[in-house]
Amino acid sequence: MIEIEVKGHADDKIFERVRENFELIRREYHEDTYFQHPCRDFAETDEALRIRVRRFNGHFEAFLTYKGPKIDPNSKTRKEVEVPISDPDKHSEILINLGFREVLTVEKVREKYYVDKGIIIALDEVEGLGKFIEIEALAEDEGAVEETVKRLREILRALGVEHFERRSYLELLLEGR
Repeated sequence: MIEIEVKGHADDKIFERVRENFELIRREYHEDTYFQHPCRDFAETDEALRIRVRRFNGHFEAFLTYKGPKIDPNSKTRKEVEVPISDPDKHSEILINLGFREVLTVEKVREKYYVDKGIIIALDEVEGLGKFIEIEALAEDEGAVEETVKRLREILRALGVEHFERRSYLELLLEGR
């Protein structure tokens, strides 16, 4: 599956526009722990491996996610493979025993909103970075990427987004160190 994602810097006004115009799905708390491969540098290959712990409405979910290199110059579009896991601590222990190392944990509060057929907006308050807005859709193949990116960017511009951001939260936090 290909995740087509466009992200921008946000402020209180943009958050309010989303809250007024779209249906809230839920509010979540995310802890994303990123890992470095023992034999190749994910910063150079533009890949990512993470364990996400997501909490919402008294529930807990965890996922192991691989993100491939970005495939579009105007967005964060990439192949994504995600599997649910039941014990993130044990999965982390397995990765570490295999030579992976923890790089950083990104913590954020996310509000998810339904936009339209398969389009979701996320309002993120990222610890150490501030407010962002992400909009995403899924595609089966790369043929839909260009037109979908254009549509997603138009939606964000209509909400007042002026500064788009292609770097991940991990990249932004590591650059700020």
